Amino acid sequence: MADDGLPLGAAQNLTLMQGGDRLLVRASGNAFPADFAARVAALGGRVVFAHDGAGIGAVDGLSAAGAAQLARLKGIAAVDLDNFTMIAPPDVFETEMVAGAVESPSAPNTANFFPRQWHLRQIEAPAAWAAGRLGNATTSIGILDTGLGYTHPDLVGRVDLTRSRSFVASDDALVASNFPGAHPIADLNYHGTHVGATVSSNAVAAAGVTSGTTLVGIKVCNVNGSCPTSAVLQGVLYAADMGLPVANMSLGGTFMRRDASAQGGVGPSFIATVNQVFNYANRKGTLMVVSAGNSAIDMDHDGNGFKAYCSAPGVACVSATGPTARAGTNGPWTNPDALASYSNYGVSSVNVAAPGGNGASNVTAACSSFSLQIPVCRTGTVVLGINGTSMASPHAAAVAALISESTGNNPGLIRSRLQQSADDLGAPGADPQYGKGRINVRRALGL
Repeated sequence: MADDGLPLGAAQNLTLMQGGDRLLVRASGNAFPADFAARVAALGGRVVFAHDGAGIGAVDGLSAAGAAQLARLKGIAAVDLDNFTMIAPPDVFETEMVAGAVESPSAPNTANFFPRQWHLRQIEAPAAWAAGRLGNATTSIGILDTGLGYTHPDLVGRVDLTRSRSFVASDDALVASNFPGAHPIADLNYHGTHVGATVSSNAVAAAGVTSGTTLVGIKVCNVNGSCPTSAVLQGVLYAADMGLPVANMSLGGTFMRRDASAQGGVGPSFIATVNQVFNYANRKGTLMVVSAGNSAIDMDHDGNGFKAYCSAPGVACVSATGPTARAGTNGPWTNPDALASYSNYGVSSVNVAAPGGNGASNVTAACSSFSLQIPVCRTGTVVLGINGTSMASPHAAAVAALISESTGNNPGLIRSRLQQSADDLGAPGADPQYGKGRINVRRALGL
């Protein structure tokens, strides 16, 4: 398909939208009352989850009156309506199939589509591969997204299905009906597979930043790219409780702080609830790497907006870079470190930049063999070329995972090393477009 135009990996410019009758609940402390489930049931509802440790949960089935009664119960600090954001389908994308390729995890540069993967060369991934830094199977990274197409040759054996979880019940039913016997994290969309394979790939069709890092699929978005906040927060808590050193979130939204605090329409305590979950992840030793968003917003001057999830505490926020021109499918590329035309930016939010693609070139990675959104992806070994800060974030998350091999679970140290080893672009020091710079694998590993 044509590759001109701006394909959006994740539309992060959407106002949070109310979703159904699910409620987010925050306890007064770090644990819910022992009889919380019974109290909710007595009001006519059901507990979806209640996390003791973070003091965050969700309930279904309560009327407005029931929700008001729940908010007045002893031990309950806040009750807010659940919301969701959307991952937008790509406006324009490339798909291509490969036949007869062999996996090459020890030499990712021999992958069939590596010649067009300008994004991996730009961050000096081949130098890390040459030094044997291909990722360690004992290092796991969470992929909070639409799931993973774990049967794609680039992902076979790379996904730990025993620890992977779906927090989207509606998708579980679709997986069971369309692909009997498949794991619930099967990616019916396409987005999570592309993100995950950018982190770690067997390098059959396309290479990833690593070829040995283990992926843990954490499904928080459904087949249509809808991501309920309750599922996202449950996924963050799960990643933290699993002891994952790094997790990637190529999803989110933006909204005005006034709408999610005090008596705002989104919910009087929505921001506090989000922040409590991310603080918990940071305390547990999980670095959340998040995409900056695709609305070309100056996040330093956006009317006091809350960027979900660049505004959350303890995260590494990633803007996107990409070439302004290319001579052909396999390059050469002009100005590959230009800030992508769609990328959000802001020195107050962006920690680092990473390749996300631009109008002149896409990021190439696997497409889900379970995809209902792009049916051709079910017909063979297919790669997908798309752009977005969604594509930038997993490049940075993969480097963070490599750093964690020596640091262990230390979010602050991993984030600092990610920033300190970046190639300083733009104005010296931190700047709105690149933060501390565009990531560099070789320098991050001290090679």
